[in-house]
Amino acid sequence: MSKAIDKKELLFDNRYLFTLIIPLLIETILNVTIGMMDTIMVASDGETVVSGVSLVDSLANLFVFLFSAFATGGAVVCSQYLGRKDKENASSSAKQLIYLSLGFALVIMVFLLIFRETIVHFVFGSIEESVHNAAIMYLLPIAISFPFLAVTNSCSAICRSMGKTNITMIVALVMNLINVTGNAITIYGLGLSSLGAGLASLLSRIVAAIIMIAVIISPRQPVRVTGLMKVKIRVDMMKRIMRIALPSGIENGIFHIGKILVTSTIASYGTASIAANAVYNSLGTFANIPGTAIGMASVTVIGQCCGAGKLEQANYYAKKLLSLTYLMMGITCLGMFFLTPLFSGFYNLSDAAYQMAVDYTRFNLIQTMLFWPVAFTTPNFLRAAGDVKFTMVVAICSMWAFRVMGATVLGTWLGMGLLGVYWAMCIDWYARGICFSWRWLKGKWREKKVI
Repeated sequence: MSKAIDKKELLFDNRYLFTLIIPLLIETILNVTIGMMDTIMVASDGETVVSGVSLVDSLANLFVFLFSAFATGGAVVCSQYLGRKDKENASSSAKQLIYLSLGFALVIMVFLLIFRETIVHFVFGSIEESVHNAAIMYLLPIAISFPFLAVTNSCSAICRSMGKTNITMIVALVMNLINVTGNAITIYGLGLSSLGAGLASLLSRIVAAIIMIAVIISPRQPVRVTGLMKVKIRVDMMKRIMRIALPSGIENGIFHIGKILVTSTIASYGTASIAANAVYNSLGTFANIPGTAIGMASVTVIGQCCGAGKLEQANYYAKKLLSLTYLMMGITCLGMFFLTPLFSGFYNLSDAAYQMAVDYTRFNLIQTMLFWPVAFTTPNFLRAAGDVKFTMVVAICSMWAFRVMGATVLGTWLGMGLLGVYWAMCIDWYARGICFSWRWLKGKWREKKVI
């Protein structure tokens, strides 16, 4: 049973939470807008190019979320050290995080550059030649951008651990401006289509990585990374990071492999279904912004509470953050519900694809408002406390048992098509929400140690 909280002793007041979350909300909007603008701006070249970019994004997100797993691991360790007022080890964990993320991203980049044709054919099977060509051209610069993205994600996670979310927000704004300007030049001016969209993303990620490195080596920061070019590996610190990052990475990796398989299933339904799904991916991700932002904030807040040994405060803030997630996602989902026809019109779709996009996106927005927070915000509370193995097992089992198999059964075998795929996704959310809520309420996370 939870003990009463003396609010005078709380580590974070409402003003701090406000200054932490609002920049994260803006940053998340900007991050979502980058992918959204790529899709919208290449739409001038037709539905096949939109489909090619969408397919690559579904593949690229597998690796992006693996980078995020490393960032989460580093952020949890760094936050818990900050909760203990141990800035020396917080700085050391930040440095090791950058080495881990960059090394992994370089390996992935080389692999994709060498085998990109084989990978696209293997993952997505027999797609139209024009869709295939658009996907291959977009994948080239996106793969090259991964090391820069990994560095940016790692440094951003470090800044969030310090509560410096205004910095990550500004960098996200810079990335958007570069991406949109670059898209306008390369797509509309030079006629490079999907390749141009990829080149603009590459440039934005290079600039962001340079800025973030400059930030974290600055002596003005509470956690400063020094001697970055003098590589010194601390095995003990890397183990701490990997205890969080590895289960999260396995979870995210297998989760997105499952999503790719589902996307491959959708690809078999034809170009209209691919394009309609691309619209939902963009608009649905936009509706999830409050949950994503609060999930990132929770790593800082609950991580520092656990590092300071104040577990009752961790429980208090978890309830507060989950309630806030429901409130804010209710607003965004309802808003997007009414604006879906307008936004869907930006994608230059055929009549069939447009109607599917509107109907199915609205269906998913209602489900998102009701069930997404407990399915995806609550596990961030568990990760921040170090309870990562449970979240990994639940996420993997639920994904494959309900979403992947369900998509095949409902979508293909029962002939429900794209709607069947979305019902399978929602069933996955129901299962996750039940398991993660039960775990937090049971209190097993209280027994976990990170540092």
